[in-house]
Amino acid sequence: MSRLEEKVSRDPLVIAGHTLSSRFLFGTGRFPSPAVLQQALEASGAEVITFAVRRVNLESVEDDSVLQHFEGKPVTYLPNTSGARTAEEAVRIARLARAAGLGNWIKVEISGDSRSLLPDPIETLRATEELAKDGFIVLPYTSDDPILCKRLEEAGASAVMPGGSPIGTGLGLLNPYNLALIAEQASVPIIIDAGIGSAKDAAEAMELGADGILANTPIAKAQDPIIMARAFRLAIEAGRLAWLAGRIPRKKYASASSDWAGSLFEAAAGADSGGKP
Repeated sequence: MSRLEEKVSRDPLVIAGHTLSSRFLFGTGRFPSPAVLQQALEASGAEVITFAVRRVNLESVEDDSVLQHFEGKPVTYLPNTSGARTAEEAVRIARLARAAGLGNWIKVEISGDSRSLLPDPIETLRATEELAKDGFIVLPYTSDDPILCKRLEEAGASAVMPGGSPIGTGLGLLNPYNLALIAEQASVPIIIDAGIGSAKDAAEAMELGADGILANTPIAKAQDPIIMARAFRLAIEAGRLAWLAGRIPRKKYASASSDWAGSLFEAAAGADSGGKP
């Protein structure tokens, strides 16, 4: 095994004791057809898929029109509470999903505004604390506020999911400084969720220190979702490797990759400056 392969093998994404080989969490909505969704999921290499509980027939999960497309696939379900407006609603949705056999992973998603769909920080914190106490593996979607992200971790979140920008906007990472600070101070995985528009954004987020990416719209609405899913997979891998490698520091002025010492023009340069070195 090469040094690179060894380092990568020692760097899995671990959420609540579950080891994942992929750092890509895959959203399942908005795809043009079930066939495209399935092919895009395969191209992504993702092992965790998320879907809105409100889209699932909880009375007949085994025959549900959404979940039947993933039957037999080695994926972990991450149902989400999209549509909830309060902590009480989110908790009720999560418990219904678990009772229906969808497992104990839950993405808490509580919108505080119908136009921006930005998460409600107070209700999200309340729901996270209650669901964590109830035995759920909680992944709250939240804003890019470093203090709030730390509070969610302290409330029992197994991973924290700050948005790069509002859901579905494709605006990318509006506040890279905050995202880097969140990743630096976290003791649980940080998954960048929402607002990512392209593979470039995914790579940038990973280079900032994020542990993973959750994306849906930039894949589903791409002209070719299957190719875009593959692009995201490679970008996430590249971004993580770049973070592990450690980038060069930023400098105000240019710095030549080869200095003048030993140059063919060193003597001439000295002569032009009056003989001074």
